[in-house]
Amino acid sequence: MAITRSQMAKQTKKPGLYANIHAKKERIKKGSGERMRSVGSKGAPSSDAFVQAAKTAKPVPKKSVKMASSGGKISKSNLGNSGLFGRK
Repeated sequence: MAITRSQMAKQTKKPGLYANIHAKKERIKKGSGERMRSVGSKGAPSSDAFVQAAKTAKPVPKKSVKMASSGGKISKSNLGNSGLFGRK
């Protein structure tokens, strides 16, 4: 069976804007000598690029948002009525 162009494009998908930013920050942490471009400079992502990236972003599961808002800590206040293991 022949592979269509759209199937080929899906297989060779490039990492997104946020993945590239994260990778660069990791390289900088390790001491690569690179610097992040300042806002508005040539080659820096525009605000339109961030808007486009937000349109294609995967939705975040609600549990992750809840844990992130509490700083990743488990406490009685962010468990609700269900308790730690889903029991009262």
